[in-house]
Order: sequence, then C-alpha cells, then structure tokens
Amino acid sequence: MPESITNPAIAVFCGSKNGLDPIYMEHAASIGSMLASAGFSIIYGGGNKGLMGAVANAMLDGGGSITGVIPKVLIEWEHQHEGLTELVITEDMHQRKKIMYERCEAAIILAGGFGTLDEMFEMLTWNQLNIHDKKIYILNSAGFYTHLISHMQHLQDAGFLYGEISQRIRFFDTPDELISELDQKL
Repeated sequence: MPESITNPAIAVFCGSKNGLDPIYMEHAASIGSMLASAGFSIIYGGGNKGLMGAVANAMLDGGGSITGVIPKVLIEWEHQHEGLTELVITEDMHQRKKIMYERCEAAIILAGGFGTLDEMFEMLTWNQLNIHDKKIYILNSAGFYTHLISHMQHLQDAGFLYGEISQRIRFFDTPDELISELDQKL
C-alpha cells in the first residue's frame, strides 16, 4: 500500500522525450529537486523516460513523494516508473487528466509535445470556466514557449479570452523564479 501523501501536490506536465536542448532535462531535474526541497509532492504522468523521468527521479532523490497517473494504453509505451510513492493506472487519458487535476493544488508546464499542450490547455479552459481556480505556471526553458506565449497574448488582444491571461497563467524563464513564486502562493 502506498504511503499517504500529505504535502501539497503540484501537477507537472512535460514530455516523455528529452528534447534536443539539454536545458530541458536540466530544468526538469531542477523542478523535481526544488519541489522536494520546498516540501511539495508531485503528481505527473507516471513515465520513466524523458522529462517525466528526470522530474520523477530528482523528486525521489530529494526524498519527496510522487504519484504517477498512467493510462493502461501507455504503460508499455512510456515505460511506467517503478519507484514511485504511488502509481495509479487509469482506463484512458481523460481519466488520467481528471485525477491529476483533482489531486493537485497547482500545475507546472515544462517542455513537451501534443500531450503536454493538451493537458495545459484543458487546465486553462477549466480555469476560464471556473471549474477550478488552480494556478498554472509555465517554465519557458530556453524560450521553448515564447511563440505560444505570444499567441496567447494575441488571443487576449483579439478579444477571445475572458479576463487577462496573467490571471490564469504565469510564465518563468528559470526554475528558481518559478519555485520562488509557487512557494509564496501555496
């Protein structure tokens, strides 16, 4: 039976691949390590590869608690992490996201692909619809999200958002800046 996780949980959404710039892996490991040091727990996608693996391993190395949530269909593909505090296996991606959203106090978005963007945009949409009011933080490692941030500003400037984008999401260039604000807000 997994040990009880009592520290505030932060959802971390990120890629199951390393990416081409080594800073993505460095920042992922830093986030895991810093969250452990700050006394947070993590809930994430459950994989042991790429940025997911870097976040999980750094959290575990720092003595933190981490829950992985992985759909049955991805167990072999993403190679679930075997050393987690808790591993939740879901029927599908929708159930995975719902569990992660319900259990977290805030979310951090690291570099990643379509799945990471899907998770981020669903959280943003739910925030806009007042389904939740959880803070969302993007780590813009090496400018990875600069174009997306510009497009989000364009959505606001063009009149398609309900409220200021800064009310729903915050952007940071370094793990230190992000964790510092997160630590003050929670």
